[in-house]
Amino acid sequence: MTAAQLTLVQIDNYGPWTVTPEPRREMDLQTLQSRLFADLAQYIGNRGGYVFFTRFDNMVAVTNGLDRRDHELLQESVGNRYPVTVSLGVGVDEVPIEALETATERVQAAGSAQSSDRSEALAGGFRDADDAADDDVHVAHFDVNDATGKYTDRLNEFDSFINIEHGYASLMRYMREEHGALSFFVGGDNVIAACPDLSHEDYRAAVDHVAADADVQLKVGVGSGETPHEAGYAAKHALEDCRYEGTLVEFA
Repeated sequence: MTAAQLTLVQIDNYGPWTVTPEPRREMDLQTLQSRLFADLAQYIGNRGGYVFFTRFDNMVAVTNGLDRRDHELLQESVGNRYPVTVSLGVGVDEVPIEALETATERVQAAGSAQSSDRSEALAGGFRDADDAADDDVHVAHFDVNDATGKYTDRLNEFDSFINIEHGYASLMRYMREEHGALSFFVGGDNVIAACPDLSHEDYRAAVDHVAADADVQLKVGVGSGETPHEAGYAAKHALEDCRYEGTLVEFA
């Protein structure tokens, strides 16, 4: 049984800050967002977790292996280095979307995302380290079959992007609605999903759905572990098995 720990990272009072005392240059905002994501990725990644940018002012992390003190230090680091602060909500559940729902409720209860009264809220429950198991986290790593031959080497970049994003949107919605899994685009033609414990048939159904719905053929490697890094690394190896065997679904 999985026990995914999800953390919602939300920038405090970001909307009002971007236009105070007057609207800020868009590329300055893009630079701040990308640097903040890179710092979060390094901090959380060095502790075995995964973080995904979603809308940049909101980011979602799988943080099994990180405790309350790790989250406090993250907030302290951001507060010391950036003109904005972040609030964090944490939830644990065998179904990732349920853990994220709990994390979101914790942040929302602390105040609005555009409230100047909320700063560095931290609320929620953490996975007990004594209960951690080597199958707490399930990660699926999807990619597009022959994306280079079908898109990159044939189409202009924007049309390639449209095709990849269409497949991603189809997969993201299907996995969330059917299984409560959270799927995130991570660049190129790759999507990483935090999942409950699913079967080979479940993943094959997802691949078939995207092929029929978006005309994009995926393959997927699946791994599990005590932390997102362990599960994700196993999934990467399983994905290599797909490439070598010519299969669509492989488990580590």
